[in-house]
Amino acid sequence: MSELGPLTTSEVGPVEVLLVPLGATEQHGPHLPLDTDTRLACELARRAASRLGPGVLVAPALPYGSSGEHAGFAGTLSIGQRALELVVVELVRALGSEVGRTVLVNGHGGNAEPVARAVARLRGEGRRVDAWFPHVEGADAHAGWFETSLMLALDPEAVRVDRWARGDVRPLRDLIDELRSAGVRAVSANGVLGNPASASVERGEAMWQRLVDDLVAHVRQGA
Repeated sequence: MSELGPLTTSEVGPVEVLLVPLGATEQHGPHLPLDTDTRLACELARRAASRLGPGVLVAPALPYGSSGEHAGFAGTLSIGQRALELVVVELVRALGSEVGRTVLVNGHGGNAEPVARAVARLRGEGRRVDAWFPHVEGADAHAGWFETSLMLALDPEAVRVDRWARGDVRPLRDLIDELRSAGVRAVSANGVLGNPASASVERGEAMWQRLVDDLVAHVRQGA
């Protein structure tokens, strides 16, 4: 597996699949780094590419996304839905014939709608592109045990375990309308949607395996 970044132009030949990590820069409670979503998307792409073979490359990540729901928390940088949709469209349009297929590896839930619109537009132009979104039944929504476990397994020093705290633990389906209308701050003062206290390295390793398996299967099914 190779990442596209360190390669020179002459070294990039025909690419069967290009994985493009899509992240975000936003608050993740008092205990996780602002670039959590970007880190997770990059690592998912890297691990999947290492299993899929030499025809699969990983592009540099897009570290900003649609994070308007996290407005009011320090450190959140959002480019909004319209800008993200346009960036994705122009990025994929810029790829030459050396790339057979593009898979957008999304690490942030707020990117879902604009990415889906971008994919539909690009497919309408005849381009081979699709998007993959992580999903684990029963996982909490934001900065809870799920993301915290993944980060503990990936980079434990980046997790401030002395500062994690419970947030709003209601299922996302019960929060989504209020989140869309008023943002995360309306339901969670600390920005957490879930409970990181039950996070562990062991849970994180299990989640990494599950997510990478799912991404690898997605790529292979579309081959």
